[in-house]
Amino acid sequence: MTSKTAGPTPPGNLTPRPQSVLKVNKVTAADITAALKAGYADFCAHPALSGFFGLFYVVFGLLMVWCLLWLNQIWLIIPAIVGFPLVAPFAAAGLYEISRRRQKGEPFGWSDILTVMAHQRKREMGWMAFVTLFIFWVWVYQVRLWLAIILKNASFSDLNGFLTTVFFTPEGWTFLAVGTCVGAGLSAALFAVTVVAMPMLLDRETNFVTAMLTSVRTVTENPLVMLTWAAIISATMLLSLLPAFLGLIVTLPILGHTTWHLYQRAVPPEGS
Repeated sequence: MTSKTAGPTPPGNLTPRPQSVLKVNKVTAADITAALKAGYADFCAHPALSGFFGLFYVVFGLLMVWCLLWLNQIWLIIPAIVGFPLVAPFAAAGLYEISRRRQKGEPFGWSDILTVMAHQRKREMGWMAFVTLFIFWVWVYQVRLWLAIILKNASFSDLNGFLTTVFFTPEGWTFLAVGTCVGAGLSAALFAVTVVAMPMLLDRETNFVTAMLTSVRTVTENPLVMLTWAAIISATMLLSLLPAFLGLIVTLPILGHTTWHLYQRAVPPEGS
């Protein structure tokens, strides 16, 4: 007679931990207004530290444009500039930490925030960075695809020639219309999976899939309000790009702080 022996028990740190479905609140226009006020207050409380993240973003954007000019990739400049705000949610991680610490009344300085930023590479936010950069990559290559299909053999010797072709020819208008529609779809998808996921991954010990699903639920259960917030972000970011990206020094920090406070209103703390 043989006896059945149980298989080895996996170590405790390898046992999968079930992820509970998080509650999502109803969000109203009043929540956006309150979050904007709180975000502005966070910026005013630490303008140098908050502005540092905006300045970093500006410098990176200017370097990106300079590299494209140096490489003579004229066609990439406008798509890169317009798509550049897609990576803003990941860049705002330090801003979320500032708002989190202010909300809890915890003291902090430059080293505290930058240390937390460096620590994020060991957590699930690294996967969200991959998702963000992947969508940005898809954005750039879909522009290249429509450029080849619609503008075909058009050549651009300089930026002025590219702008003339795009804005003052029928083919250019078709290219803009198709690219805008496809880009809007990609932007909406990225917004849906990151608007709550990014601050949640900084705030809680959860996996990036749960964070993305919670983010999507927040958008689908509050479609009108969250689309309004997406429109505010898009309009503000695009207008801030006009003066050589410089407007982002102020607007990016305020939007980042506001996103944190909107997340706090949309997803209540665990156990509440």
